[in-house]
Amino acid sequence: MDRRSEPNRSAIYATTLVAFLAIAGIAVVDPILPAIGEAIGVTAWQVELLFTAYIAVMAVGMIPATLASGKFGFKPVLITGVSVVGVAAILASFSNDIVQLSVLRGVWGLGNAMFFATAMVVLVNLANDREWVVGLFETALGLGFAVGPLIGGLLGEVSWRLPFFVCGVFMVLALAVASRKLREPANKQAPVRLGAIFSTYRKPAFVTLCVVTAAYNFVFFVVLGYTPLYLHLDVIPLGLAFTGWGLGLAAGILLIGHRLAHRIGAVQTVGVAVAGLLVCMVLFATSTGTAMSLVVLVLAGLFMGLANANLTDLALGLGSSDRRVATGAFNLVRWGAAAPAPIISGKLAEHSLALPFWVGFGVLSVGVLVYLAFAHVMAAGYGERVLWSRWNSAARRNEHAPEEPVGEAY
Repeated sequence: MDRRSEPNRSAIYATTLVAFLAIAGIAVVDPILPAIGEAIGVTAWQVELLFTAYIAVMAVGMIPATLASGKFGFKPVLITGVSVVGVAAILASFSNDIVQLSVLRGVWGLGNAMFFATAMVVLVNLANDREWVVGLFETALGLGFAVGPLIGGLLGEVSWRLPFFVCGVFMVLALAVASRKLREPANKQAPVRLGAIFSTYRKPAFVTLCVVTAAYNFVFFVVLGYTPLYLHLDVIPLGLAFTGWGLGLAAGILLIGHRLAHRIGAVQTVGVAVAGLLVCMVLFATSTGTAMSLVVLVLAGLFMGLANANLTDLALGLGSSDRRVATGAFNLVRWGAAAPAPIISGKLAEHSLALPFWVGFGVLSVGVLVYLAFAHVMAAGYGERVLWSRWNSAARRNEHAPEEPVGEAY
């Protein structure tokens, strides 16, 4: 499609820019975690509060943010979220103890919840070419995860406070762009009911996806939250290490994830991703040195990219026909399961540096078992089939009678 046929290009680009900065803000903390712990004199699990507070508030905040978007509109909620993130990030740069930092990271998470509960829906409703706008959004996320650690490493070499401050300034600039360029979609959305969000969990295919995603996201934040402490690298090398991870993630999302899904299906691509990540957990736990750990880190990023490229598609296809409801229900599970991972990893590391990875292996194994048992249910609901369904008569029956027709992924 000719991009000139997109009348809302400036609004789309503005929203995408804010998405990039929001994701970079998540990843910017990775390289400076050890420096923060050393500077303010706290243990590993206390440093991990920065991640857990952020993710927990973000998970809980998804529901009221979704409800608010239905009542007040997308643009006010999105701009409020960007403002909250900017203020919280700047204030965090002046914090003096772990409690202040954790509270502000929690506020930061609330702001990001407001943004992520609305951004994708805004983009899809503003664009004529949905495939293009989804690719643009995914590119922003992949690049954010790649660039965030590099920014954190370079600025963190000067001071651990500087990445927080610069991230806040970036969000203020993004706010200036967003307030001028963002537009409310023309089609007015009906208010979202809380009951509609929770009724989505009655769908067996959606619940299966949520269980697999919960196990996967727990491991995602074992890697993202704990590995910076596990590697014992200085700030800049750690930033470069997680830039490599982010590039692996971006490659999985942008270069491989959707192409593989077109060949073997989105459900089976997620299976490849979680199986590969399961192997990475064993390799992390048995690593013989830093070089091996760095290779595994990039490889884990690649498999995570395969998963991230397809999980939201599946959630929107298997959940409610109202994208806001499906997104709210899915993100509550996705981020809620991730929240305890960093702090649990920090406590486990006091007993053994490899133990967080073995626990991650155990949690993800549950997800893999659920996937193997019920992937055919997801595939049937999404209009696909899995390889082993030919051996499963129940799966064949489900394929001919899915629980509901599948709409567009976005």
